[in-house]
Amino acid sequence: MNEVPKTNPRLSSPSIRGLVGDATHLGLFDYLQKILNAQVYEVAHESALDRAEKLSARLQNDIWLKREDNQKVFSFKLRGAYNKMAQLLPEQLERGVICASAGNHAQGVALAASQLGCLATIVMPKTTPKLKIDAVKSFGGTVVLHGESYSDAYQHAMQLSATNEMTFVHPFDDPDVIAGQGTIAMEILRQHQKPIHAIFVAIGGGGMIAGVAAYIKAVRPKIKVIGVQTTDSDAMVQSVRQGERVELREVGLFSDGTAVKQVGEETFRITKALVDDFVVVDTDAVCAAIKDVFEDTRSILEPAGALSVAGLKQYAAKHQLTGETLVAITCGANMNFDRLRFVAERAEVGENREALFAVTIPEQRGSFKRLCELIGPRAVTEFNYRISDSAQAHVFVGLAVSNREEADKIAEELQSQGFATINLIDDELSKLHLRHLVGGHSKLSSGERLYRFVFPERPGALMRFLSAMPNDWNISLFHYRSQGSDYARILIGLQIPSDATTALQDFSESIDYPFVEETDNPVYKLFLS
Repeated sequence: MNEVPKTNPRLSSPSIRGLVGDATHLGLFDYLQKILNAQVYEVAHESALDRAEKLSARLQNDIWLKREDNQKVFSFKLRGAYNKMAQLLPEQLERGVICASAGNHAQGVALAASQLGCLATIVMPKTTPKLKIDAVKSFGGTVVLHGESYSDAYQHAMQLSATNEMTFVHPFDDPDVIAGQGTIAMEILRQHQKPIHAIFVAIGGGGMIAGVAAYIKAVRPKIKVIGVQTTDSDAMVQSVRQGERVELREVGLFSDGTAVKQVGEETFRITKALVDDFVVVDTDAVCAAIKDVFEDTRSILEPAGALSVAGLKQYAAKHQLTGETLVAITCGANMNFDRLRFVAERAEVGENREALFAVTIPEQRGSFKRLCELIGPRAVTEFNYRISDSAQAHVFVGLAVSNREEADKIAEELQSQGFATINLIDDELSKLHLRHLVGGHSKLSSGERLYRFVFPERPGALMRFLSAMPNDWNISLFHYRSQGSDYARILIGLQIPSDATTALQDFSESIDYPFVEETDNPVYKLFLS
C-alpha cells in the first residue's frame, strides 16, 4: 500500500478545496486507492442507507441515515480497526495487537483480532463500566485496567506495546484506519446515485471524517462534507480555526464517543483541507436528535451516534435549506439503558418543546392562582414552589412550548404583568440540578460558594473527593442524581476560606474532577442562597 505523505503544504490551502485537478497534490488518489482496496467486509457489512420519513417531512428536506449503528459492534469502528490489522505481517499478528479505549474502538479491535486469530490486549481506564468491559471480553479481548482516564490508559498501552513488541492500533490517526472508515462514503455513493447536497459526520479524533472527506472529494467533490462536534469537545473546530492542533484542557463526557482532547496529525491535515464546514451542537440538541431517530427507526443511538443528525438539523435551519438531499452517518448505538431518562428529559428542551422559567411572585394569597391564569391553557411540565418567610416567593416553572420564540414571549408576558421572570432555556444549572431540588434559603449557608463537579460514576468516587478535601472546608449543599452515564454531575455548596481560590484549583487537579463555579448564577440566588 502507498503511504500518504505526512507533510504537504498544499493540503492546507483553502483554494484547492473540491478541485479534482489538484487531487494528486492532496494525496487523494493514494487514499482513494486505499479505500477501494480496504479489507473491511470480513467483519463489517454494507450498512443500510435509510430515508428518515418523519424527519424529512418536518425539515422539508430529503434526509437519509447511514446506519453504522447496526454493525456487529453497534459502531463503525470495526472498519478501520480490521483494515489496519489486516495489513499486518504474520509475525506482527503472532505477537498480538494492543489499543487503549473505553468504548467502540476497543470492541472493534477485539472483534478484528478474533477474526484474524491473534491476541488483542485492550487497556481501559479503571472507571470503565462493567458493561463495556464485558463487551470486549465477549469478543475474546484481554482487558487491562489502568489509570483513571483515557490518557493514563493510553500511556500504559504504549509502554506495553514497546515492552512486548505488540502493534498499537490507533483509534483514528493512522492511514489504514482512516481508509477503513472511508468505505462508509464509498457505500453512500453507491447506494444513492442521485445528487447529494451534504454529508454530516461526527468528529472525535477525526478518523471517520478524514476517510469520508478523502473519498467524497476524490469522486464527487461538489458534495459538501460537514463535520459535527459538541460545544464542550470541539478540538477539531478549534484546531482548524487556529491553523494548528490544539489540546483541550477538559472535554465534555456526555458524547463520550467523541470526547477527544486532541485530534490526530493526519486527520487534522486532511480535515483542514477537505471539510467544507463545521457545526457545533449542545447536549440538548443531541438528545433531541436521539429522539428524532427513534421516532423514525425505533432504534436508540448513543450520543456520538446522533451527533450527525443534530448537526444536520442545525445546519439546515441556519441555511434555510429546503428540498435538499442530506445524509447523516449514525455512527454508534452503544447506549447505556439508564441514560435514557436523562435523554428523554433533555430532548424536550433540545427540540424547544419545553421552556423553564424562574418566576418571582408576591408571597400573598391569590398570587399563585394569578400566575396560573396567565399561563392559561399551556401544558405545565413542572411546578416547584416553597412558601417563603419574605415578601416574595420564587417559583420554578416548566411549560410546553412549540419553539424558542414562544418561550421569549411568555417571559415578556409574565414580566408585563408584574412577575419578575428569568428565562432558563440555556441555564445548565437549572436543567441538571435545580429542577430536582426541594429546599430554599438557609441562614446556615453564609459564605457558601456553589460548584458543579464532574465525578466518575463508580464506587469510591465520592469518598475520594471527601478524603482529598481540606479539613477546614464544609459542605453546605449536595445534589447528585444518577443519569446512567460513565460520569456523574454533582452540585456542591462549599463554605471555604475567601482566599482559597488557588487551593480549590489545586484540589480539583489533584483528584482530576473538573468543575464550574455557579455562585453568581441568578437562579441559585433566587432559590437556594
